[in-house]
Amino acid sequence: MDISITNVLLDLGAGRRGTDMGPSAMHVAGLVPHLKALGHRVVDVASVSGANSFENSEPGDPRARFLPTIERTCREIADRVDADVEAGRFPLVLGGDHAQAIGTISGMARAYRRRGQRVGVVWVDAHTDMNTPDTTISGNIHGMPLAALLGYGPPELVQLAGDEPALLPENVAIIGVRDVDRSETSLVTKTGVRVFTMSELDERGTALCVREAFEHVSKASAGVHLSFDLDG
Repeated sequence: MDISITNVLLDLGAGRRGTDMGPSAMHVAGLVPHLKALGHRVVDVASVSGANSFENSEPGDPRARFLPTIERTCREIADRVDADVEAGRFPLVLGGDHAQAIGTISGMARAYRRRGQRVGVVWVDAHTDMNTPDTTISGNIHGMPLAALLGYGPPELVQLAGDEPALLPENVAIIGVRDVDRSETSLVTKTGVRVFTMSELDERGTALCVREAFEHVSKASAGVHLSFDLDG
């Protein structure tokens, strides 16, 4: 498999510094040699930067902090992922806070949509990430990416995949949820996305739930994107 790696140096979507160092940590740990040992070819490695840091950037709208910079970064990610898929390369995107998923999945959705197809998403996360500027407590965009991908939130983010939202609710499954903001519960319920809580994983077994999640999102999609958020 030909793999294209995109390092996303972005931590503006979160309230705590440091996630922009994630790609470096993965490379220091030997990511590329491990991929090659598995028989894959790493054909391209590039970095996308959030450009500004907390020290020299104003957060702007307190309900959607650093929105212009995050939008520009996600647009660059989307363009790169779109090009990778079109060229037959497997996009591996390393972050970075989870706001980057707006760009990654928007790029996937664009590429599949040109073929008349849809993409499914398995979202591994302790949170549902379905806040909007109207419901957020913190204003941090890393709590909004799935809402934006489903068509709810700032138009700048919602429209990165085109005129239609990147995802349909029936093509989404969230695994490992243990913390949902009360204010975002209504949107989770309204969309009907499949949620596997940590309690369900404990009761039914992780392997079974993961298998069901992939089966669920694959029913009407031509490919599956795995988004993995390493939560503390």
